Amino acid sequence: MTTEEAISMIETAQSPADLFGDDAPRRDYRRLARLTHPDTSRGDPRAAAFDKLTTLWRRREGTSDLGRLVARGDIANLYASARGLLKLARRPADNDLLDREVTALTRLRNRGDERYQAYVPRLLETQSHRDPDSGLVRRANLFGRLDGFRSLAEVRAAFPDGVDPRDAAWMWRRLLAGIGYAHRAGVVHAAVLPEHVMIHPGQHGLVLVDWCYSVTSPGDRVPAIVGRYQDWYPPELTATRAAHPGTDIYLAARCMTHLMGERAPRPLTAFAAGCTLVNPRRRPLDAWRLLAELDDVLERHYGPRTFRPFVLPPVA
Repeated sequence: MTTEEAISMIETAQSPADLFGDDAPRRDYRRLARLTHPDTSRGDPRAAAFDKLTTLWRRREGTSDLGRLVARGDIANLYASARGLLKLARRPADNDLLDREVTALTRLRNRGDERYQAYVPRLLETQSHRDPDSGLVRRANLFGRLDGFRSLAEVRAAFPDGVDPRDAAWMWRRLLAGIGYAHRAGVVHAAVLPEHVMIHPGQHGLVLVDWCYSVTSPGDRVPAIVGRYQDWYPPELTATRAAHPGTDIYLAARCMTHLMGERAPRPLTAFAAGCTLVNPRRRPLDAWRLLAELDDVLERHYGPRTFRPFVLPPVA
């Protein structure tokens, strides 16, 4: 292939598939890049072709100027860069949900007990991104990285028969502490679901992410629910979208019983049943008091608390 043929091929390409085959896409990219790289093209039209080539390659690899695409959430994409993790709304219609997340995290930073700030992601800044073609503006939140953290959804998938309840115990304890921290600052997460609970296996750390569905004012309604988890939500939320501290406690218990599966011992299933009562008025509302009760249950069943190393299989 000549340089002129490479330029023509790139100029007419409409998508990555027009340039990169399925068998050896990286080889195709390197060949075209070698023919059009600015270092060898001396500023002629090849430079523009190289820029377009780079853009299409990034699109194929799931990268952009925002960083490397690492996850697609319910309403936003997550990009990893040197600065952190950028969460960008996929649709401008969801900008308000990312704004809601900023409101919640700002409230927690300003009013929450700083001893427990590690339970929520570190918000670095907020941004607006304008699409150069459509002109549409999408909101983005930049967070500190969560290196080494895995979601409870990943943890459950790694243990098809369920997680040992003695390991689930420290996750449940930390989840209640994170929820309690939020509630004392006047914030209800309202979407405590497996994908939103991140744990660090080695350090026994936990971070509750995705505060886009949160409630920060009494009587405020949850703006949306995660459709694939509709059956997980307490009935008062699906009926009226009214959220309160008991909503988070209910969902946290659902996360933990799902995590343990059939391995959950009777004392913990009974404890979870009390957290998931249909009548919200009978459900616990104080996460800190509930944490003390959980400690009592665990000590009676397993004895004094000891540190248990927790190891996850490597990512495939």
